[in-house]
Amino acid sequence: MPTPRPGRQVRGSSTGRPLLAAMDLLGRRWSLRILWELRDGPVGARDLRERCDGMSSSVLYTRLEELAEARLLEQDDLGEYQLTASGASLNSSLQPLDAWARRWADGLA
Repeated sequence: MPTPRPGRQVRGSSTGRPLLAAMDLLGRRWSLRILWELRDGPVGARDLRERCDGMSSSVLYTRLEELAEARLLEQDDLGEYQLTASGASLNSSLQPLDAWARRWADGLA
């Protein structure tokens, strides 16, 4: 399955509207988790896999490739993965969702 891009057909949209392309990319298993784990700085592939309990290495490298193609992450000179400016901006957008999820979890306890 190719990396979702705005303007191309994606799951849920034959026109590839930007929001639906983003939802297709971020809805892929482990994509958001990888981005979330990179929020505090560069991480090597082995450490990233350990942080994402149970992810196979083949899925990790597929997601890393997709997220790099989408320009949300990149490899630094040491071979570690880090967020691009666009990826960091996305993570900033996820902070309110994280705060909501914490309140929601507290309300269910």
